[in-house]
Amino acid sequence: AANVLEEDSMEQDIESPVTIHQPKLPKQAREDLPKNISKECAKRKIQRYVRKDGKCNVHHGNVRETYRYLTDIFTTLVDLKWRFNLLIFVMVYTVTWLFFGMIWWLIAYLRGDMDHIGDSTWTPCVSNLNGFVSAFLFSIETETTIGYGYRVITDKCPEGIVLLLVQSVLGSIVNAFMVGCMFVKISQPKKRAETLVFSTNAVISMRDGKLCLMFRVGDLRNSHIVEASIRAKLIKSKQTKEGEFIPLNQTDINVGYYTGDDRLFLVSPLIISHEINQQSPFWEISKAQLPKEELEIVVILEGMVEATGMTCQARSSYITSEILWGYRFTPVLTLEDGFYEVDYNSFHETYETNTPVHSAKELAEMASRAELPLTWSVSSKLDQHAELETEEEEKNQEDQNERNGDVANLENESKV
Repeated sequence: AANVLEEDSMEQDIESPVTIHQPKLPKQAREDLPKNISKECAKRKIQRYVRKDGKCNVHHGNVRETYRYLTDIFTTLVDLKWRFNLLIFVMVYTVTWLFFGMIWWLIAYLRGDMDHIGDSTWTPCVSNLNGFVSAFLFSIETETTIGYGYRVITDKCPEGIVLLLVQSVLGSIVNAFMVGCMFVKISQPKKRAETLVFSTNAVISMRDGKLCLMFRVGDLRNSHIVEASIRAKLIKSKQTKEGEFIPLNQTDINVGYYTGDDRLFLVSPLIISHEINQQSPFWEISKAQLPKEELEIVVILEGMVEATGMTCQARSSYITSEILWGYRFTPVLTLEDGFYEVDYNSFHETYETNTPVHSAKELAEMASRAELPLTWSVSSKLDQHAELETEEEEKNQEDQNERNGDVANLENESKV
């Protein structure tokens, strides 16, 4: 029995180091563990942060402070879908008409107008009001200021005059609120963004001797986007040196912020270029490494609509499978007789070009190594030239001293 206990304890001692208690991590953190954990994780599809149509693929859950939506009811109504917005629009008017129609009928009922229908000696609160339906119609006429002239309030009903004032004021407020909400809903510049297009793919190729990431934007309308600007963000999860996991970390991608190239005159399609330098997040990424990266590039085009002056924003994104290494965009602009023509059939087309497969960092290192012998040769020639100049100066100095000595001897001889 003692031997069995010893064997069990030894087995426990052997197995205990193997048992690893994984910390409770967020869902995104568990999904972004190192790729050598399982092959399925490496092959899983990348989840977009922003879809190609510009809609953000984020759902807000467990929002407990829902009362905040009611504090900004106007924005809440504008943000609702059209079917809900129209439903609320109809319901608000219908409820107010029914509410005030019920009060008009109640006043007529309490005053006894229903018992004196057709009595010419009786002065009712509202003439020709003989039931709830007619009270409802009178409420609609009052709030919408139609006034057909058949049902009319009399001066012998003070409570009716007060109700008429209240309904007129509240009706004006409801009209202003709902009509304003519908106007803002209709004039939203979201549909203007539908005519701002982004290329299906982004490309990486050489431009002016530097490796660049490029994508194309265009405007399908003749009316321009005023003060148009472009921004780009790299969405990629990261882990800090302290071990903190940051899901969907956002990093700026410079597309000409310091040079002003991010300010666009978007009359014809433009190719937006990001130079891959030491400050670029793609500095160490090569062609072979690019498909292994789990990243997403979100591009944001902003500007004012020329027709309305409202700010418009269009968005799109590129994942690693949509970034083509070694390609360029096909030109779409041609010069015709007196004008330029844009062929949008070729807007998304690319063609292959000769591009190194190395990362920008490796290219810079190879270029620096190639320049070293040239630097040495130049410096050695400069040193040799400096030595020759020094020798010539010393020789000239000796010749000058010799001449000075000869002149001195001649002067002494003449004195003697």
